[in-house]
Amino acid sequence: MKTNLVNASARMIFFTSLTVTSLLFASNEPKKEQPEVVVEKSEDTKIQVALLLDTSSSMDGLIDQAKARLWNIVNTLSTLKHEGKTPGLEIALYEYGNDGLNEKEGYIRQVTKFTTDLDLLSEKLFALRTNGGQEYCGEVIKKSINQLEWDSKKNSMKLIYIAGNENFDQGSVNYVETISTAVSRQIFVNTIYCGDRQSGISEYWQAGATKGQGKYFNIDQNRTIRYVETPYDADIERLNKKLNDTYYGYGSLGVSKKANQLVQDSNANSMNKAIYAERAVSKSKAAYKNESWDVVDAYKKDASFVDKVKKEELPSEFKDLTKEELKSKLKETDKQREEIQKEIDAVAKKRTLYVEENTSKSDGDDLGAAITASILELAKKYNYKVEN
Repeated sequence: MKTNLVNASARMIFFTSLTVTSLLFASNEPKKEQPEVVVEKSEDTKIQVALLLDTSSSMDGLIDQAKARLWNIVNTLSTLKHEGKTPGLEIALYEYGNDGLNEKEGYIRQVTKFTTDLDLLSEKLFALRTNGGQEYCGEVIKKSINQLEWDSKKNSMKLIYIAGNENFDQGSVNYVETISTAVSRQIFVNTIYCGDRQSGISEYWQAGATKGQGKYFNIDQNRTIRYVETPYDADIERLNKKLNDTYYGYGSLGVSKKANQLVQDSNANSMNKAIYAERAVSKSKAAYKNESWDVVDAYKKDASFVDKVKKEELPSEFKDLTKEELKSKLKETDKQREEIQKEIDAVAKKRTLYVEENTSKSDGDDLGAAITASILELAKKYNYKVEN
């Protein structure tokens, strides 16, 4: 890796010229010129995850596992720190292989671009439906590379997870070339085959992961996931309801987004109490932020929010306050929220120990377990550390 030399000075931005033949991403592909990449401050790093899910008719179990394991995956990602600081978390979602999708688009749909809105992601997951289809893995990977706004900073962790079955090399897009492009941009590609391990190997899913510098897993998408309900779930449910009371919607999105927060609580609860608890834990983490509709998060991100927001956009509880009173109320509510989140975190640690003590390693892999395992392993390549 060749680095352009610059004179050291306060707050000077350094640029590094990356090449495909860097030590981390050595390959036999021809050299390609790479854009200059900012060597960022650690607080500017991101974790970006693109989930590419097969929604053909045989994948109902896969979608159920995605819905069930979303919050567990978020909680794993939320434990990662870079140089002691919490990176931003963005998740994108694609579906592919569904006859109900546009044939001209390769039966592929971007469900969400990279987003920090975890309630939106949950909403979209619960809305997915399966239907027949042609599964073009190379093409959906290519679309995710080209359509998403991948971060250019070298310390940001960028991951693609593609899950499905059938041959990995279907379609007109060459998966080897596409994945080589991903690797050249420091994007790891991980594959999750829904079926037995040897079939996934013979159908090139392992080859895709190897080329993508990622991990290959196979899962039984129809396996019933064993959830561990704990003595701590009732406390977490009580605290989650208190946490919800600290959210106040504003602007055009306020009412619908606040309502969706409760709907996604209900969706998680409809699957299992354990999933509800995991979602509540996610809501106590820094990754769960809603500045686009919640007055407290909006003020926390930008103190000038109180000067910018129009009185008619505020929730009824705040409309008659002066700017100084509004600032005071927002600070007070934020403090209450942080105290509740700390309580959830304390109970969650006890819950985690209980789950670990009552979970058998023979339970096997599901979508969430596969993604969690690979996240922790790949994080080491970026010098990310787990800090619970």
